[in-house]
Amino acid sequence: MKQLALIIFLFMFCATAAWSQDTAQPQNRVTPTITFDLYWEAATPQNFTITVDASGVAHYVSRSPTRPTEGSNEPDPDYTVEFTMSSANLERILQLAKELNYFNGDFDFKQHQIANTGRKTLTYADPARNFKTTYNWSENKAIEHITNIFRGISNTVEHGRKLQFMRRFDKLGLAGELKAMETMSKSDNLAELQIIAPLLENIANDPSVLHLARQSASRLLLLLNP
Repeated sequence: MKQLALIIFLFMFCATAAWSQDTAQPQNRVTPTITFDLYWEAATPQNFTITVDASGVAHYVSRSPTRPTEGSNEPDPDYTVEFTMSSANLERILQLAKELNYFNGDFDFKQHQIANTGRKTLTYADPARNFKTTYNWSENKAIEHITNIFRGISNTVEHGRKLQFMRRFDKLGLAGELKAMETMSKSDNLAELQIIAPLLENIANDPSVLHLARQSASRLLLLLNP
């Protein structure tokens, strides 16, 4: 009986240990998912993360963990946005991920020291793969392309966030902000403008807003239907 009890105990112990090891491993996603994370302490926001799956469902979150808000010792709460990525950009980043072997490699430029532009991490996860790569800057054109898409999305979201604030507290400043966004759009520094389309429409149709601002908002909306 003692031997039987010992065998049962050892079996249960091994099973528990195996279960613990399995749950400690990163779980691959059922739906292929790409995540882009950028942390740069000098930037505003200091950190943002965009996660998008192969169906286009996307989640954006930004934060400034080491920068307290004005008049407080606490940082701003996380700013989050849920959106559906356009089919054009979704297909592009999925193709770029494939070209980059699903981020299974080192793409960071190391030939000589260059300026810090933030720590960037790309992650790919599906039922068969779970890879990530981290870099400051890369001379790989596919890495540069996918980085620009995700940074453009962040630019759109954060400028939309600023527009919301200015519409409530600084309507006179809207014209300058929207003009700056038009300039950014010409340099492909904005992406996924549909995220803030309702806000742009509200500004374009608001008679209490300066005419110049309304015109800029209308021109940005036209970019959604070239």
